[in-house]
Amino acid sequence: MRQIAAIFKKELSISFSSPIFYAATFIFLVISGYFFFSNIAVFNDYSLRAASNPYLSDRLNLSDMVVKPFFGDLSIILLLMLPLITMRLYAEEKKEGTIELLFTYPISDLATLTGKFCATLVVLLAMLGGTIPYLIILEIFGTPEWGVILSGYLGIILMGGSFISLGIFTSSLTENQIVAAVLSFGALLLLWMFGWARAIAGPELGRILEHISLVKHLDSFARGLIDSRDLVFYFSFIFFWLFLTLRFLNSRYWRG
Repeated sequence: MRQIAAIFKKELSISFSSPIFYAATFIFLVISGYFFFSNIAVFNDYSLRAASNPYLSDRLNLSDMVVKPFFGDLSIILLLMLPLITMRLYAEEKKEGTIELLFTYPISDLATLTGKFCATLVVLLAMLGGTIPYLIILEIFGTPEWGVILSGYLGIILMGGSFISLGIFTSSLTENQIVAAVLSFGALLLLWMFGWARAIAGPELGRILEHISLVKHLDSFARGLIDSRDLVFYFSFIFFWLFLTLRFLNSRYWRG
């Protein structure tokens, strides 16, 4: 535990002192704020129309028209931002030659990996924390369902953890941070698009592609439903990529 804590503190200090974190967080909050208030504007427009159209008034729902789209927007922005956060985790140490020194410390690869993952997860939580004021504003002027909001945040955190685990793996493959970010973004985008291929892939293959699509498993959380199948998927996804990273790091013993 001490080993993990040491790596955790080191990575957290580096992350919060890095201009990349502040630039990525600034862009994340600006874009997410734009999407949020765009959703609010659409909801207000429907509300004005509903005053003279009872059919529209039955369809007005803050959760469906504002909260659920908001979490969908957050997932897209994180798809772009998190590869920038994870790209340096191992690539930077490889480039500077400090990774060999790290391997000589009495710290296991598992402890190093766990510390890096947990620190990056805290960075994600810090970024998401900046979106809470949007929902407080929603509470002031409306009556949102906080159960749906909390469920949505849980889904976003699990999805973000999945992005981070794959980003750590791609960072361990190369010493070039840009290459690591591109590999991570490309792989995540491909996994994202699998869900769109269901219509042309046939019923059997379509169900498989939809199941391994990252975005599909967020839908239930955004609706306020916590499905054990979605939890198992995200935890399995995180474990899989962290396991591959650990195996790749261990391969140095037989690669020489």
